[in-house]
Amino acid sequence: MDRLLLILSTLCFLIGFSATLAALKSGHYHPRRLNLGMMSVGFLFQTAFLVGRGRAIGHCPLTNLFELLVFLSWSVAFFYFLIGPTYRLSLLGMFTEPLVFFIQTIALLAPIDNPHSAFPPHNPWLELHAALSVMASGAFAMAGVAGVMYLAQERQLKSHHLGMIFFQMPPITALATANRRLLWIGLLLLTLGFASASAIRMEVAPRVFIWGAAIWISYLLLLLARKVGPRRIAIFSVVAFVLLAITLGVFTHFNQGVSL
Repeated sequence: MDRLLLILSTLCFLIGFSATLAALKSGHYHPRRLNLGMMSVGFLFQTAFLVGRGRAIGHCPLTNLFELLVFLSWSVAFFYFLIGPTYRLSLLGMFTEPLVFFIQTIALLAPIDNPHSAFPPHNPWLELHAALSVMASGAFAMAGVAGVMYLAQERQLKSHHLGMIFFQMPPITALATANRRLLWIGLLLLTLGFASASAIRMEVAPRVFIWGAAIWISYLLLLLARKVGPRRIAIFSVVAFVLLAITLGVFTHFNQGVSL
């Protein structure tokens, strides 16, 4: 039953993305009806899946790579709804939907939903650490999406060929602001995740810790740098999320389940 909820959620994001592409091609684009509606239903199915899985296993649903990917895609959708309506009613949904669809499709098709034979004792702080770390990745993912939109809009401005997609985006300055704010939110969540790991003295492989610390320092230095322009921040937000996604996979490999 829980996988059916995830399948329905994945289909919602696919339908929303496909409908948006068709509407743009036809010249009749209605962002509220297409993006916001399908993403809302998809998000509800995601939430129902995570709640049901959490009740079934008696833990935060982060006990294997399958659940981690679903939680990550839920976090991406969560931050989509968290940002202001100026962004939600633009083409941000069209850029977000394929990312969520891609993550959840991997989760559904790959043989990674392996249940643990025995769960560790329930530890709310440990599970909070895992949830914060993955939610930080969701914020960084949305920053990456905003970065892609910024670069696409900048390219159209420089080429002087403004298509319909240009007029459905927020102002480029608003995208730069959203990108930076999402990076700050992600950095704050990642910091809290590291702090909770230290507080409970969680053992992490040294190379995993060094890699994670390098990601954290990179984000911090970028955001504190005054001479870094919005274009470079946009590029960094895209590249850094890819590296962070690799880090999550490494964390999962060395620290199974809620020990992420």
